[in-house]
Amino acid sequence: MPDSPTAVVENWLARFDTALHNHDIDGALALFADDCYWRDFVSFTWNLKTFESKADIKRMLTATLDDVRPHDWALAEAATGEAGAVEAWVTFETAVARGYAHLRLNNGLCYTLLTTMQELKGFEEKKGHNRERGVSHTIEKGRTSWLEKKTAQEARLGYEEQPYCVIVGGGQGGIGLAARMRRLGVPTIVIEKNAKAGDSWRNRYKSLHLHDPVWYDHLPYLKFPEDWPVFASKDKIGDWLEHYASIMELNYWSSTECTKAAFDEDTQEWVVQVVRDGTPVTLRPKQLVFALGVSGYPNTPVFAGADSFDGEQHHSSKHTGGSDYTGKKAVVIGSNNSAHDICADLWEHGADVTMVQRSSTHISRSDSLMDLALGGLYSEQALANGVTTEKADLLFASLPYRILPEAQIPIFQQMAVRDAEFYAQLAAAGFDLDFGTDGSGLFLKYLRRGSGYYIDVGASQLLIDGRVAVKSGQVERITPEAVVLDDGTELAADLIVYATGYGSMNGWLADLVSPEVADKVGRCWGYGSDTPKDPGPWEGELRNMWKPTNVPQLWIHGGNLHQSRHYSNYLALQIKARMEGLDTPVYELQESHYTR
Repeated sequence: MPDSPTAVVENWLARFDTALHNHDIDGALALFADDCYWRDFVSFTWNLKTFESKADIKRMLTATLDDVRPHDWALAEAATGEAGAVEAWVTFETAVARGYAHLRLNNGLCYTLLTTMQELKGFEEKKGHNRERGVSHTIEKGRTSWLEKKTAQEARLGYEEQPYCVIVGGGQGGIGLAARMRRLGVPTIVIEKNAKAGDSWRNRYKSLHLHDPVWYDHLPYLKFPEDWPVFASKDKIGDWLEHYASIMELNYWSSTECTKAAFDEDTQEWVVQVVRDGTPVTLRPKQLVFALGVSGYPNTPVFAGADSFDGEQHHSSKHTGGSDYTGKKAVVIGSNNSAHDICADLWEHGADVTMVQRSSTHISRSDSLMDLALGGLYSEQALANGVTTEKADLLFASLPYRILPEAQIPIFQQMAVRDAEFYAQLAAAGFDLDFGTDGSGLFLKYLRRGSGYYIDVGASQLLIDGRVAVKSGQVERITPEAVVLDDGTELAADLIVYATGYGSMNGWLADLVSPEVADKVGRCWGYGSDTPKDPGPWEGELRNMWKPTNVPQLWIHGGNLHQSRHYSNYLALQIKARMEGLDTPVYELQESHYTR
């Protein structure tokens, strides 16, 4: 009778634990299949790294084993699968941390291993049995209340006392990261130019909703209520972020703009110039995080004749709504998420709208995406099956980017069949569709380039019905009254919206720090897949995201709500370790590729 999945994993873990304890690297490698992958988030490498062969793993273990001292590998719960194909959740420890892992075994040998740092020993979050009492049950004169202490601390930080970390950007990324920093006891200030947390959502066009479902979008620690809508409106999200920042007691400096930052080599700290409510303030943190979204500055192409246009023109990031364009002719240049949303917004307000599609675009219908791609991880059914948000995040991360396409391609092949009539109608309307260069669909497009797709929440039907016109081609020039395409088509326009995307996140650094620092960091996002807008060489992890950059003490934090929630844990632990003076030898700091 074959061994149970649990017995198979326990045998593997015992042998792996012994091999690592004895520094028997060849013995450890013997437990891996020839085709194997090990993805590590901070626990072994103080980095985010993927190793794609036994040779890669051997090189990593040779360099790190003495410092890491991993031990006590054990099942967290019963393994699943069949004896020949087993999956398991695993706990382990290192010299300084406790970790959590996901393991896949094929025929008793490791196919994929994900190892993650979850907490630092001696510096655990004050939660559960470790939570603070909050009050001393000794009656004394002159006792200060919680509010008095909080108010006094907020008044000191940034003035009499310096924060250890400054986060530039107070959107969902900066807020979630700051919440983790506070739980770890890292004095942190969040800098946000808007008047209130959540304003970056509130200030967009009124019809904006999340395209990702609620189960995918929770913030750290505090999940949305059970009656929260599947797709929340922008104002609802804005209010949630404002209340979250208050509930989490963040040092959130709204109406504050970062104007300049420079590193002081003598003191080994950043000198960050900000203007808070009109008053200049100098902050001197040890660590500086830029959390300014998923991308850099708006990318507005320069077309011949644009300066002669008599109407209004703006980038999609500046589009606040279509109410002023009733009866007007609008041309939206672009065909991704923002372009579709803005076309729908303008059409709803009575504008005559044309979308200009300059390159092919992937479209996933929202229901199909939820059913086929997300349902197993982020849904009510997933929760009923025991897949918590935390497990879902780790399961998604357990497939390295090298093999993620082969897992995604069958999903989008199913989608193509399921929605064949929908896609045929779009094609008949003149829309140029794709499923990615290799058929891997939406998620890979997002990871590789952060663009090139639309999650259909209704705007596609406007194109199919002809209520919004679509024209394919390149913009040749702009006249005072029209957009002219390369085939000679003239599109009369009172409004032009450039839904043309954004630059790399390191573009912010050029202005706020220096062009030299921006170029030393290099391009952010993409992982070197050598597909459109994600040139090689292969990196295997998103460039510069949530991990050490080539500029010490400078970090980039961004991504969608799911990524901000998950990866903020690893970034916070890296910063906490440095604050506490732990040794953090970074294994194979990535090379800097490409400038802005």
